[in-house]
Amino acid sequence: MIDDLEKVVTSVLPTDPSFRLIGREELDRCINEACQNALANAKDAFLLSLMRLLALPGNGHTRLIPNNAISVLPLRFVTIGTTTRLLDARSDISAAIGGELISINGVPADYIERSAEKYLAGTPQRKRVIGPIMFAWPSALQLLGVPSDGEKITYRIRHATGRIRELSLDTADLVRASTFYPRNEHGKADASWAPQSYCKIRDFGQSGALIVLPSFFDPSETALSAAIAEAATLAGSLPARTLLIDLRGNSGGNFLRTMPLIDAISEGAKDRRVGLLVDKFTFSAAIVFSAILKYRLGERLALIGEEMGDGLTFFAEGGTIELSSSGAAVRYSTAFHDWAGGRTDETTPAEIAERMVPAGALEPDRIWAENSDDVEARDRFCREVFESLSP
Repeated sequence: MIDDLEKVVTSVLPTDPSFRLIGREELDRCINEACQNALANAKDAFLLSLMRLLALPGNGHTRLIPNNAISVLPLRFVTIGTTTRLLDARSDISAAIGGELISINGVPADYIERSAEKYLAGTPQRKRVIGPIMFAWPSALQLLGVPSDGEKITYRIRHATGRIRELSLDTADLVRASTFYPRNEHGKADASWAPQSYCKIRDFGQSGALIVLPSFFDPSETALSAAIAEAATLAGSLPARTLLIDLRGNSGGNFLRTMPLIDAISEGAKDRRVGLLVDKFTFSAAIVFSAILKYRLGERLALIGEEMGDGLTFFAEGGTIELSSSGAAVRYSTAFHDWAGGRTDETTPAEIAERMVPAGALEPDRIWAENSDDVEARDRFCREVFESLSP
């Protein structure tokens, strides 16, 4: 693990510009803590030390990803709105699925969430995206002040009816964290979810059309472009029709490939209204997509949902380093983005800098937070939004 730490210190910290404003003393304190845990062969403590180190800049694209390196209890927690809910679990405790987490071993969930903040990177919303894994990770719970006799951990879950259910799980009954927590958290109940297509269209007749864009990450480099072309064709064929674009759960990818759709929407009728459905899982390139569209459409665009998973000023690009000894991964950044003020610096790639615009603040015009798996709730809400956006 000392080799892992050296890789972070020599390859990530000097490269990632988000660390420029972090003092040497603070860095050294976190590095020394990680070193002590590595020398003690305390793997989970070492990973938590690295999480704290990489969270120092408060940059959501810079963080330790422990998912492939740790084991957790068989529970999938996800934050919906501001409440933590159990969305998946081992079959014999599945009756608790859907409930809100109240406490763990008597410690309130909101206290644990606050205690975990210093280990989590990014904005408060980003921390709500990546933080729930801590609720199922026994080593993290111990560090966060949850008392345990070392054998059982008891969760109190409250259902929508108000009924309280207790789940008592053996700390030896662990599974690989990636079974319940994907490296790129999307907020779906099924941790293994992946988009079946990059574009889904739901026609609501004269009211408008819904375009669902679940991801901008396409390893094939062809499927996303084809999907965007399909969406752009629809937008161009209905130049006056109200559009809703669902970006919930879209954790990013390549926004440059989405420009044909942005152009097609922008070239529509001057009184066309457009709504963007976003949530805390909307991140990176999906935020950039929102910023450019907001800049072009101004008051004609309505942002609907909740605050997204990052602000408009951040560091991105970069890449991912796999840590061979611990099994964890490090996401690091190399490029400055400022989609609020339209600023660039020497680290901003030219192809991004030439499209940089000052979008200002991107705050929701209407608050709505629902599980993105619930298609019926989405469609009901879409009808309400179409009615509110109609001229």
